[in-house]
Amino acid sequence: MGRHEAYVPTVGEKANVAVDRWFATKNIQRPHLPVVPKRKFLPVSAFFWVLGMVIVCAVDPYAGNLAAAYAIDFSNQSNDPTGQSIDVITPTTVSFARGGFNIIAGSSLTGLYVADAGKPDAGSAQAFANTLAGQLGWGQDQYSCLVKLWDRESHWNALASNGSSGAYGIPQALPGSKMASEGQDWATNPQTQIRWGVKYIAGRYHTPCTALVHSNNYGWY
Repeated sequence: MGRHEAYVPTVGEKANVAVDRWFATKNIQRPHLPVVPKRKFLPVSAFFWVLGMVIVCAVDPYAGNLAAAYAIDFSNQSNDPTGQSIDVITPTTVSFARGGFNIIAGSSLTGLYVADAGKPDAGSAQAFANTLAGQLGWGQDQYSCLVKLWDRESHWNALASNGSSGAYGIPQALPGSKMASEGQDWATNPQTQIRWGVKYIAGRYHTPCTALVHSNNYGWY
């Protein structure tokens, strides 16, 4: 055929010719629809494309599969041994200090000093707590507050029990059976207790430093 092959009509073009011939035999002139330039469809297509991207980004397709610790609401739970769940929770700010952190509550000029907890031993309960703290966006300051808080509550003893109030475990949940929401081994497994404890703090106090200040002021958190 040389450089240029003979033109072969497409199926659509053949169909159009056949339709035109049929109209001609009937003495009918086929109506011609206005041709809309493709460019006019571009803004509409772009709009729906952008809208689809926004919907995909705004709606988490995995939201039903994963339950992040910070997404669980623990705000209505309280460890108040008196049964009074209404109390004042004052947000805190943190400033660096030599060897640790100064925790300031509200407008108070009196800071609570918290020593830097350092790096926990691998495989320890504190190492597990440090990992969860990082997942919640808590830095070394908040982890140090958590270490100080649970040192005071239980010395990080998973079997610690308060004979007078009934609080139990590393976070001293009141009652201890609350921790069953994280596992049936709540009475003996430090990781189960810690998972519950960090979620409780995140939901009620947002940060361990705020929970620590509350514990200082009221004797419980």
